[in-house]
Amino acid sequence: MTEEKKEGLPVPPDEIREVPVIPSDAVVFPHMIVPFVLTEPGLLRAVEEALSRDRLVLVVGVKDPRAEEKELFRVGTLCLILRASRVELDRVRIVVQGLNRAEILDFLKRDPYLLARVRLLSETLVPDREVEALAINIRQMFSRIVELSPYLPSELRGLVENLEDPGMLADLSVAHLNVPHAEKQALLETLEVKERLHRAARLLAEQLEVLELGQRIQAEVRDRMEKAQKEYYLREQLKVIRKELGETEGLEAEVEELRERLEKKALPEAVRREAERELQKLSRTHPASAEYTVIRNYLDWLLELPWLESTEDHLDLKEAERILDEDHYDLEKVKKRILEYLAVRKLNPEAKGPILCFLGPPGVGKTSLGRSIARALGRKFWRISLGGVRDEAEIRGHRRTYVGAMPGRILQALRRVGVNNPVLMLDEIDKIGMDFRGDPAAALLEVLDPEQNREFSDHYLEIPFDLSRVIFIATANVIDTIPAPLRDRLEIIEIPGYTEEEKIHIARRYLLPRQLREHGLRASQLKISEAALRRIITHYTREAGVRQLEREIGAVCRAVALKIAEGELSSERVSLKNLEDYLGPPKYLPEVAERVRVPGVAVGLAWTPVGGEILFVEVARMPGNRRLILTGQLGEVMRESAEAAFSYVRSRAEDFGIDPTVFENADFHIHVPAGAVPKDGPSAGVTIVTALVSLLTGRTVRPEVAMTGEITLRGLVLPVGGIKEKVLAARRYGLKEVILPKENRKDLAEIPEEVRQSLQFHFVSRMEEIFPLVFPDWRPRRRSRGRKAQGKK
Repeated sequence: MTEEKKEGLPVPPDEIREVPVIPSDAVVFPHMIVPFVLTEPGLLRAVEEALSRDRLVLVVGVKDPRAEEKELFRVGTLCLILRASRVELDRVRIVVQGLNRAEILDFLKRDPYLLARVRLLSETLVPDREVEALAINIRQMFSRIVELSPYLPSELRGLVENLEDPGMLADLSVAHLNVPHAEKQALLETLEVKERLHRAARLLAEQLEVLELGQRIQAEVRDRMEKAQKEYYLREQLKVIRKELGETEGLEAEVEELRERLEKKALPEAVRREAERELQKLSRTHPASAEYTVIRNYLDWLLELPWLESTEDHLDLKEAERILDEDHYDLEKVKKRILEYLAVRKLNPEAKGPILCFLGPPGVGKTSLGRSIARALGRKFWRISLGGVRDEAEIRGHRRTYVGAMPGRILQALRRVGVNNPVLMLDEIDKIGMDFRGDPAAALLEVLDPEQNREFSDHYLEIPFDLSRVIFIATANVIDTIPAPLRDRLEIIEIPGYTEEEKIHIARRYLLPRQLREHGLRASQLKISEAALRRIITHYTREAGVRQLEREIGAVCRAVALKIAEGELSSERVSLKNLEDYLGPPKYLPEVAERVRVPGVAVGLAWTPVGGEILFVEVARMPGNRRLILTGQLGEVMRESAEAAFSYVRSRAEDFGIDPTVFENADFHIHVPAGAVPKDGPSAGVTIVTALVSLLTGRTVRPEVAMTGEITLRGLVLPVGGIKEKVLAARRYGLKEVILPKENRKDLAEIPEEVRQSLQFHFVSRMEEIFPLVFPDWRPRRRSRGRKAQGKK
């Protein structure tokens, strides 16, 4: 073949000739014989022209075969047409032999075919040891490539090994490789033989590395297949042995079922290895043993937990806002914080966001807010009730040492939802207990810490589970009972309660339609007037939330459903006239004016876990030996407030027009009714002082006024917390005026505008400023100059 190519070389190097040009998608090297099939009219004309002259054509590579206007390289190969035959009328098959490298100087014409003036190129070679080494290396690598490549004939090995010309060796070794078109063209344009050998050696080395890697992969696959066949053979033998021993076929079927599930389940590699190890152990364990059940349950948990299954988030903030507005009325501050939370997750899905904790009384919609977040994200939702949980194993799981062991509630919830990125609501996180079985609140620290929960360790699994994609949301009624380390991981969002107007809207938009659906009623069959709804809110419920309100509406629906089912009526409209027919007499009546008709009674405002409440502080005086009696199940802080109030009144008795001798030979009893309810906190100080002054001066407190604030022995009024809940309680009980510490003025911003407009607020910094507000005829007395001078002396 080589001799034949040398004999076909009719032109010397560096000669300039005019030849037709044939564009080609493949690179043709000198000394190669390549067939072409031509169909374009221009190319057919070019072949006819070449055959009529000296049978020479220039085969040039196309830079981008997919482009409409084909751009040619400047360097191609001058070829001799060895054979040409017409296959069809418009199809010609030619066989060309590469003669020499040639460079296009310019095109003489382009239509009807390309005719170019070309210059033949000569290569340069300086023989040395490096050239010999490169040639040897190329021969060895090409021989190895022929061994590994299924598409290369073995005859090529002998052909390349017998080549003595280094330039021809580089050309032909690369010409048969499956390398990019640009690499072959670069080799064609390299005239310095040593550099061409370097290029060829690099391309051969890369090709050889790919082939050897493929061979290793094929060998590994073959080994695995052989191992699988061996295991199959051994398992078949084991089946026969068990059959001879009289063991049941149920074990084999169960193991096979688990093995099929394991093969289909997507698992992390560490979990898969553990599952395979346990499955092997199960196959060797007798079904009657207790260990068999433990291993079987463990494998079920491994195969059912969502290790890699997840849902895709839909972070459309407009849609999220629509869902929150659709599911909840008002709560603008809470909704804004939730939208901020979702916006951060949209911009940075991997962000380690805070754990939201909704704090508020029952019935304000804490759990439903979590459900709305899950709906806005397109995630699954699950609620975990932690109220009364006292065992650490409820969170971390039980040790796998007995048949009844199981994972904790976190992994149980993930198994039920079937994905590893749900929204988990940790309900009543403030009611977790603690006993000899451990501290569940401490176990929650790892669950809720973004730095730790990527490898949450459950005692049952003993394999780390990634909880970082779970969105945890907690709810609580009281923040004080949450341990400080756990509270540090939570962002508290307070939901204080609803006003009367807000409850009207909530009842209309959510509660009444839901109760109608649950009781099988249509909207046309039961209508409740707004006045009746308002009466239910004010006279049948006393709560910050709307849970009891929904129960009362449900009671009306049940009664109407009974009448409709019995055929007594077809529809009903509930108004003030017939409301008591369905709910009975009012449960709560206005009582403030009645209870403060006598001196010694004042109305205070208090915060409770279920919202704000009013407190009646009653004071009585009786003959005795100067004792102070405190009743009403008061906490230590409230007892101290009562003692400080009593001391303040005694120290300022003459200023208030009180005879100091009244404290001699008398006992004072301070009582806060509803003794079954524990009470504590410093905010009743001003109320106790007002009740004492009312008793000792014989004045009654104005019934429309309520107050809150802490006092000092010098009569200063200090700020307190829970202002919004207390103000809403005052509005709920029909009070008109509220006395607050001066430093609590800023807290009015959290109170709805309609409530602020319906109440008159008085802000005080000293106790003396309260008496003119609660006693219409109050006239403060001033000490005489002599008494002041005596005091200074």
